[in-house]
Amino acid sequence: MTIPLKRLIFSVVLFCMCLVARADKVLVDSLMDQLEDVIAHREVFLAAKEKRLEDLYAALKSEKDERKRFYLLTDLYVEYHPFNSDSAYNVSLRQETLAKRIGDPVLVTNARMNRANILCTTGMYSETLAFMDTMRLCMLPEYLHPYYYHIKRTLYGLLADHAAFPAEKREYRIKTEMYRDSIMKVNAPSSIPYVLTKADALNNSGNPAEAVRVLKGYLEGKDISVHEQAICAWTLSESYGLLGERDAQKVQLLISSISDLRSTVREYVSLRQLALLLYEEGDLNRAYDFMKIALEDATACNARLRIIELNNSYPMINAVYIDTVQKQKMELKKTIIIIIVLILLLVLLMAYLLKQMRRISRARKEIEVAYDRLNELTDKLKSSNEKLSEANNAIAENSELKEVYIGRYMDQCLGYIEKIDSYRKSVGKLLKSGKLEELKKLVKSTSMTDDELKLFYDSFDKTFLNLFPTFVEDFNALLLPEEAIVPKKAGTLNTELRIFALIRLGITDSDKIAKFLRYSLTTIYNYRTKVRNKALGDRNRLEAEIQKIGR
Repeated sequence: MTIPLKRLIFSVVLFCMCLVARADKVLVDSLMDQLEDVIAHREVFLAAKEKRLEDLYAALKSEKDERKRFYLLTDLYVEYHPFNSDSAYNVSLRQETLAKRIGDPVLVTNARMNRANILCTTGMYSETLAFMDTMRLCMLPEYLHPYYYHIKRTLYGLLADHAAFPAEKREYRIKTEMYRDSIMKVNAPSSIPYVLTKADALNNSGNPAEAVRVLKGYLEGKDISVHEQAICAWTLSESYGLLGERDAQKVQLLISSISDLRSTVREYVSLRQLALLLYEEGDLNRAYDFMKIALEDATACNARLRIIELNNSYPMINAVYIDTVQKQKMELKKTIIIIIVLILLLVLLMAYLLKQMRRISRARKEIEVAYDRLNELTDKLKSSNEKLSEANNAIAENSELKEVYIGRYMDQCLGYIEKIDSYRKSVGKLLKSGKLEELKKLVKSTSMTDDELKLFYDSFDKTFLNLFPTFVEDFNALLLPEEAIVPKKAGTLNTELRIFALIRLGITDSDKIAKFLRYSLTTIYNYRTKVRNKALGDRNRLEAEIQKIGR
């Protein structure tokens, strides 16, 4: 095999290991979430447990058959055994009393074995041994043999674990193995007691891999209870621990702990072992919380053996936890001090910014005042420009008017000179010929004057309407619709229109208007008043509005 090929194989193996490790981490995280959720809802499972106990007590109270009452007490004992040792012990006493009253020695023995089992759980080993020594296996029915071997195996296993001397420890281990073999002989190979005992034997004989195979083979396709799942997972965790497969051990401890708490078991070891494992990994907070819960449950159950085990581990974790908490408190204090300093700096900065904002506000107000003044000046300037524009327009208009009227005036003056010259020649001829009567008639005649006035007014109308072609329409727009003034002939003005045509030209004095139109002052005044009364809007503003026509 070439070196590159070796490297390739190594890389593939390493990649697969990484995938497996990643999968294990995902599984551990998921199970950890489930465990914390179960812990958070412990009261729900406790309520269900109490409901089962209440139902059993109710059934016991209503049951009259004493043998059936004994079996109901057995159910109570099973519920209490991993939950409350004191209550389980009291139930075993009630069982024994009832069995004696029934007069069934087998039931009496069964009750005594229950009591011995509780005594063993609470660490009263000598009392348990004394109880069990009073029982003869040959006197027991076969269905109690597995129970008998179980108690004996558990008792000697615990004695071996707590033996002070090697010789005693060895003796107790031999008896433990003996009773372990007995359990397997009296149970079917397909039963869970057999499988668990076999796996335990394989773990103790140094063959944990075979124990894993046996347990996994049994669990495939099996529908077991939550409590049985907890025991199987615990045994598997022991096997994986012996194999050094830490992640797999943690997975099984998590499964066992979840199952224990869901089944409301208070006498357990999984959560304590999980706490120790997490402590070794540095997950101190979870280790402390789980160990605390395990101690609370063991105390509530009065499981003295578990309390002793927990008291051996809890102080260590608690001390490290307290030390860590103290360090965290110190860090928190430092953080708080830093935060306080930052807050003070922030307050100072805010005060400075507030001061600056006040200055800016004052400056803004001053700018606003100056801006308002500037706007006022701008408005005034705009008004002045408008007035100047109006004045310029007026000047321009007046200039235009002057130009037009000067031209008309010069034409009329030339015409009048020619007419006067013609009139002078006519008078001279009449005088030269001595026709005095005809001369008198000529002098007294007003036809010439009337004709000239008519021509003058026609010329005025024509000139004015050339300058203001829409004057009549604009003028009538300022009057009520029914009061419109319309001249008889297009291109001409009547007396009322001429009066206001003169006003539009800037001739507002009634006396001048009267002389221009050869009317009395009263007549002119009446005309003006009459027209003002016809105004569509404010009558006092009528003449001012007329002066704006054509601009």
